[in-house]
Amino acid sequence: MAGNDSGIEGKVALITGGGRGIGRGVVEMLAADGARIVLNDIDEGPAQEAADAARALGAEVVTVVGSVSDRDFGHRFVQAGLDAFGAIDIVVNNAGYATYAPAEETTDEDFDVVLDVLVAAPFRILRAAGKYFRDAAANGNPVTRKVVNVASIGGLMGAPSQIAYGAGKAGIIGLTNTLAMEWGKYNVNVNAVAPGITRTRLTEGPEIGIESITIDGREHALTGGGAPGQTIPLSAKAAFLPLNRIAEPQDIAGAVYYLSTRWADYITGETIVVDGGLRVGR
Repeated sequence: MAGNDSGIEGKVALITGGGRGIGRGVVEMLAADGARIVLNDIDEGPAQEAADAARALGAEVVTVVGSVSDRDFGHRFVQAGLDAFGAIDIVVNNAGYATYAPAEETTDEDFDVVLDVLVAAPFRILRAAGKYFRDAAANGNPVTRKVVNVASIGGLMGAPSQIAYGAGKAGIIGLTNTLAMEWGKYNVNVNAVAPGITRTRLTEGPEIGIESITIDGREHALTGGGAPGQTIPLSAKAAFLPLNRIAEPQDIAGAVYYLSTRWADYITGETIVVDGGLRVGR
């Protein structure tokens, strides 16, 4: 896609959770359009696979493997972009996961770790990036920069059996709106994308033989988005959507891509819902 006048070519894009799913889709779309990529994933294997795919598309890539929840991660991630490429133009906060239990059975620890990855980690990344945005604006740099946070319809509609996830995704929308208000003076657009039901390892794990994931040394059971013991096949969920299919990662990545282009230079403080009509079809 390079050379299509999207404004992406040559830009430096930082993407968390870029080794799989939506994040991988974002990496490949931005790489194909000429972006230079700083890619994070918690696992080295997927990070390297995504980096190799981006390089095959002609992109320059550096990887920062590790948990976004580490207190120093935000600084390290931003500094990796500055050290490698001397600039930051696009930040995509995509990393996240959920725990599954009724609210009254959700532990403090499960609530805290999900809020940390969904809200506190993006805050720390953007706090570090914001210092660069502020200084670049003070130096008269006229470039429009982009922040795209991956929220969820769970943050707008609620997420039964996922109390921390619903709260965290609502929190990232609040963070998005606040930074849009604060950073307009730096010529930074801050938006969010709220996916609906999307095919990832978190939603289809039980159907493809993935019963749990391990994050920061803690194992979390996957239920496909239902309550524990109530796995709901993705094919069954598709029947409730006006478009009659669930989203593929590329469907969501396309919205993130659009908000990263020059065509979205006058959009800020928005949460773009990409749910196949779920809300209107209820």
